[in-house]
Amino acid sequence: MCCESKGHHGGRHWGHHHRGRCACGCESGLGAAFWSEKEKIAWLEEYLEGLQEQVQAVQDRISALQGQK
Repeated sequence: MCCESKGHHGGRHWGHHHRGRCACGCESGLGAAFWSEKEKIAWLEEYLEGLQEQVQAVQDRISALQGQK
């Protein structure tokens, strides 16, 4: 698997992994490993949670800027 660098969406790649270097340059050391439906759902839930955190951060920043007026 990938090194789970934060440079990847949700810390993971979508679909499958390849032997050798991942996009961030680390050595995965694994052959192709395809995700099950359960793993895809878990990844999507994790990704959604991250997006929701980003939305909240943007809303908080907007509120803070509006409060400075």
